Amino acid sequence: MADGSTFVQAFTILFREGLEALLIIAALAAFLRRAGAADRITPVYAGAGAAVIASLGVAWVFETYFDGNHSDLFEAAVMLAAAALMFYMSGWLFVRQDPKAWQADLNRLAERALGASTLLSLAGIAFLAVFREGAETILFLHALAKSNNGFDGSLFAGLGVAALALAAVFVAMQWLALRLPLRPMFVVTSAFLFVMGLKLVGEAFQEFQEQTLIPFHDAGVPGFVSSLGFNGSWEALATQGVLVLIALACLATYLARGKSAAAVRPQDPGKPARAAS
Repeated sequence: MADGSTFVQAFTILFREGLEALLIIAALAAFLRRAGAADRITPVYAGAGAAVIASLGVAWVFETYFDGNHSDLFEAAVMLAAAALMFYMSGWLFVRQDPKAWQADLNRLAERALGASTLLSLAGIAFLAVFREGAETILFLHALAKSNNGFDGSLFAGLGVAALALAAVFVAMQWLALRLPLRPMFVVTSAFLFVMGLKLVGEAFQEFQEQTLIPFHDAGVPGFVSSLGFNGSWEALATQGVLVLIALACLATYLARGKSAAAVRPQDPGKPARAAS
């Protein structure tokens, strides 16, 4: 019975903690594959791999010097940094959703379309997505092993099944991405990163609230907010609302500029003028 419990707990820890990071990495990889830049996925995987190594180091520090307790403020800082990168990449993807413009960038100036700064941002998102949960996952597994029979077969079996489940999610996302048109792929990935950024802001607020650095008021907040995994406090929701309003203002400005540019764009001389209706 204990072996079964260890299996379930090990599976739950890795799958629960790894799913969000996996979804982010899978979305970035799918976007690069669908955009014809599969050869530039390496920085994403490199960022995730570096995060695993960094997580092992941080977990050792927490275990050795802090009795296995992680720092809420450190975790909040990582979350805010990840959120900032996700907001940046969300906007970057949205303004490049035009398939013709994107293909022209790839054909003529691919280095500019996915230059060093963009690739560094992708690697940074992958690193922070894994790192924000990595050390905590390792500490959870270490505590599970100490409270049971160590790193035995049932624990490794749970980890193995969880890894297979995460791999299946990753493959499914890549398969789906190759069947989506380019523009929806860009828009969906942009929206996904923006929502994940908002979620991370709320989680960072929760860490600050646990340290009583930010007040917590949840009276009147609908229950489904917390059920969806978001911070159910008015402080977090107000901040996220401001971020949404800023994003909508930027979107309106971008669309207005696009319409203005289209209005003043000279007509192709090879095409006859359209008669007035």
